[in-house]
Amino acid sequence: MLTVTSVNVNGLRAAAKKGFVEWLAETSADVLCLQEVRAEPGQLPQAAGAPEGWHVVHAPSAAKGRAGVSLYTRREPDAVRVGFGSEEFDTTGRYVEADLPGVTVASLYLPSGEVGTERQDEKYRFMDEFLVYLKALRERAAADGREVLVCGDWNIAHAEADLRNWRANRKSSGFLPEEREWLTRVLSPGDGGYVDVVRALHPDTEGPYSWWSYRGRAFDNDSGWRIDVQAATKGLADRAVKGFVERAATHEERWSDHAPVTVVYDL
Repeated sequence: MLTVTSVNVNGLRAAAKKGFVEWLAETSADVLCLQEVRAEPGQLPQAAGAPEGWHVVHAPSAAKGRAGVSLYTRREPDAVRVGFGSEEFDTTGRYVEADLPGVTVASLYLPSGEVGTERQDEKYRFMDEFLVYLKALRERAAADGREVLVCGDWNIAHAEADLRNWRANRKSSGFLPEEREWLTRVLSPGDGGYVDVVRALHPDTEGPYSWWSYRGRAFDNDSGWRIDVQAATKGLADRAVKGFVERAATHEERWSDHAPVTVVYDL
């Protein structure tokens, strides 16, 4: 079995003070993909940034206090790569991947965007480059007899079932038609060639949501978004036996505005 967990920690230093360290000590995950770490490795407490029993690679952003992705693996990776060959984005703390036996696992933090601003243009530039890379990665892996798993905060809700208030968000970044169409391409067998693993396991479910705004009572009302996705090549997706969101019992017990998304693969 291979258990993989992905979570946007919304600042690892803050999360470490609110329960992440205790959660990490209890998790059964073999691989952990973190996003929005927002710190240099030297700024992190050891229990969170270099915990015993884990091999860790951090890919911070050149812009201090922003973005940042990390990979934690129980066994030492055969190889690690930061970025995806993008002149614009490889130093922005948005992508890191590691080779494990038979599978390449990646942690992704796709730009969030904001309608009508440069941030949305940046998001589209990232999406255009990244889809090209995703297809090339899948093809290279297939030639080597490997699978691919890209986990992270994709910052796009793909379908109406992926956010509670979809009608009110049709003109919001994260649910724009062009963003959803792009994710459809990623998940198309004839294009990107990846599978949304949790959705494949729960095809007729509202959610399960993985992000809730801190504003109002979004968490208590389960008024969330499903934007944290494990996207796998078909061979690996077919071996997923269960996938779930590790939703905190109460609002007060949360250590991030996102919840961990975990999938167990029968290898």
